[in-house]
Amino acid sequence: MATTTIAPALRRKHRRARLRTLGFLSPWLIGFSVFFAYPLIATVYFSFMHYNQIQEPSFVGLRNWKYVLTQMPLFGPALWNTLWLVVVMVALRVVFGLGIGLLITKIKSGAGFFRTAFYLPYLAPPVAATVAFVFLLNPGTGPVNEILGAIGIDGPSWFNDPNWAKPSLVMLSLWGIGDLMVIFMAALLDVPKEQYEAAELDGAGAWGKFRYVTWPSITPIVLFAVVTGVVQTMQYYTQALVAGKLASGVTIGPGSVIQPGYPDHSTLTVPQLVYSIGFQNFNTGAACVLSLVLFVIAMAVTTLLMRKRAGLLPAED
Repeated sequence: MATTTIAPALRRKHRRARLRTLGFLSPWLIGFSVFFAYPLIATVYFSFMHYNQIQEPSFVGLRNWKYVLTQMPLFGPALWNTLWLVVVMVALRVVFGLGIGLLITKIKSGAGFFRTAFYLPYLAPPVAATVAFVFLLNPGTGPVNEILGAIGIDGPSWFNDPNWAKPSLVMLSLWGIGDLMVIFMAALLDVPKEQYEAAELDGAGAWGKFRYVTWPSITPIVLFAVVTGVVQTMQYYTQALVAGKLASGVTIGPGSVIQPGYPDHSTLTVPQLVYSIGFQNFNTGAACVLSLVLFVIAMAVTTLLMRKRAGLLPAED
């Protein structure tokens, strides 16, 4: 009799605990469902449909996939540019952010000024920062090439040269390195000073202290910077589009159709191609395929980096 009486009470207690847990998780569950799960399912659905955002979608099977992967002429250049920016831009941003953070933490006086000076460019809106950078690097009237010419160096065409367009975008991203600088400074200042003192007593120099004390302590932060940088760069859109349009001299106005990628598709990224195909050419199915390809690549790279043996964290025994 006692067991029969206790069992329903335990079930009610467990049910209340589950409901309470779901109540606490509900904001995240709602956000995940509305902003991730539903868009992802809808993207997969429309990738198998012919849909121009006006008429009802019709099933076309793998036709959109075949078109994107084998027939779309700009898919290859866009994917190459995106992956190039992911590798080069993310790596240089991490190196520069860590280097500037190390320098500022070592400065004895004026650290506040340098922190502010390096962080302020990050606060500039992306469009405004890109406009200013294109003006500075204008091959004909920009002050950068004028200064280079004054010292006898023939400056490149920067955003007007297919070979220099992507490096110019990398320079723009390094100019706004303040976000990573702040993150790395916080990690560096959190390293226990006792470990530096012990390493110094053992005869370690500057490189030895960085390798055996600093690096193991900040490795999780470096991994965080790399993973978030990869995700952000895979979505690279605004700066490349604005820089290409300004460098081309095309006036952007109401109703104008923007063809991204100037010069010679060297700044064309997959997100730009998604927008152009989906919202300018109204080929929603192909745009969804491009989005899914980008999503799969981003997930694969992130998973690889998050694996401790393939990423930056030391392997556990």
